[in-house]
Amino acid sequence: MTRSIYFVIIPYLSVVLAVAVGLYRYFTDRFSYSSISSQLLENRALFWGSVPWHYGIVLILLAHVFAAAFPDFWKILHNSPLRMLTLEIGGMALGILALIGIIILIMRRILNSKSQAVTSVMDWILLADLLLQISAGVYIALFYRWGSLWYIYTASPWLRSLVSLVPRFDFISPLPWIVRFHAVNAFVVIGLFPFTRLVHIFTVPISYLWRPYQAVIWSHQPQRNDEFLKKGRKFFT
Repeated sequence: MTRSIYFVIIPYLSVVLAVAVGLYRYFTDRFSYSSISSQLLENRALFWGSVPWHYGIVLILLAHVFAAAFPDFWKILHNSPLRMLTLEIGGMALGILALIGIIILIMRRILNSKSQAVTSVMDWILLADLLLQISAGVYIALFYRWGSLWYIYTASPWLRSLVSLVPRFDFISPLPWIVRFHAVNAFVVIGLFPFTRLVHIFTVPISYLWRPYQAVIWSHQPQRNDEFLKKGRKFFT
């Protein structure tokens, strides 16, 4: 019964919660369906945290989804020891990259009072859970080698069984506790998304393709520009 709660009920409940709350929030409070960007408050740390985080996590997620959706092709990639080693090292590097990024983003919000002011309690909870999730993934990559291979025979069929509505947790229940935690916590992260600012990743800004350009008009001319123009006039005259 306990295993069915972890590996069946939590995944389904998280997905239903994400869809239901996400749709409710979108139709009742459309303005909150954004990242509420704090880039204007502090941009330097955001850059150094956001770039490694996005590059690392997006590629890792794509690899997980691709391996689960196309297990036969993923097996072909592992026919060669060189390709298997490349996938192992590449996945580990991307995990470390994402871990560095999320740590920088969390420290940015801790150390910058302005960023703290626009961070909700649920945002903090999600950031902490993301840190746990990425840390667990890196730990698995370091101490349980060739995860990209045994993923095909464990987590991949478990995920496909959930999609087919015939859940089979026997594929994943024998695995070490850290692997089971990593698998279940991924769905917990999904369930937390609609309660945070990160819900904006579920929207595709297609309207940007036909939206008119935004005109920005300065109410005053910065002094440094005036000094630069004066120096330029002297130089050319």
